[in-house]
Amino acid sequence: MVISVCIPTFNGGHYIKEQLDSILNQTRAVDEIIISDDSSTDQTVEIIRSYNNPRIRLFENQQFSSPIFNLEFALKQTMGDYIFLADQDDIWMPDKVEILIKELASSKLVISDGIVINQEGNEIASSIFEIYNSRKGFLKNLAKNSYMGCCMAFHKDLLPIVLPFPKKIAMHDLWIGLNAELYTNPIFCPAKLVKYRRHDFNKTPLDALTNTNSLFYKIAFRLTILLLLVARFVRRKMKLR
Repeated sequence: MVISVCIPTFNGGHYIKEQLDSILNQTRAVDEIIISDDSSTDQTVEIIRSYNNPRIRLFENQQFSSPIFNLEFALKQTMGDYIFLADQDDIWMPDKVEILIKELASSKLVISDGIVINQEGNEIASSIFEIYNSRKGFLKNLAKNSYMGCCMAFHKDLLPIVLPFPKKIAMHDLWIGLNAELYTNPIFCPAKLVKYRRHDFNKTPLDALTNTNSLFYKIAFRLTILLLLVARFVRRKMKLR
């Protein structure tokens, strides 16, 4: 069993070391950390290089100007049976991989709870699941997404379903989550396994974590992703005939 971690980076030098340390020191070791750097102009790349760790595979000088397609590139480089998504500025709990690998024995995708911290690392909210009313369900998550990439892990069998990412998606984690709803039985694990960092979060209200876009945008976005899902589903069914 090979475990891969994918991290898209861009100017994450202030926090990337803390995140990499938390991933490299798991109770269940990961086999590779794929880092795709989207042309950072700070010390991100130098910090990553300083590890000189064979488990870290760094792809420099990417020019996506997009965390979504930077992540897509990283996903295409993975060799793992199980794939974990990670943000550059969060912190993993030491037993995250160990717990989620056990959950993946009975599901193609699992998402854990986590706590929210500010830029200094102080806890701001005790449960991501409570903020988003997180639970499985296609319509529930189409209406209000509770799939957060930094909390997700999935089997490599999902890659040919979710890739390539459509050009018009605004969130890769919702795209992955809704596809998982269509093709498998996702698990929402209540263990709090990520410290999810919100920059300057202590200066904004708690509902800053939720979507504040206009009603028109919310409807248009959901209609677009629904049409993309239907088109992908139909094409896949036709190929399987």
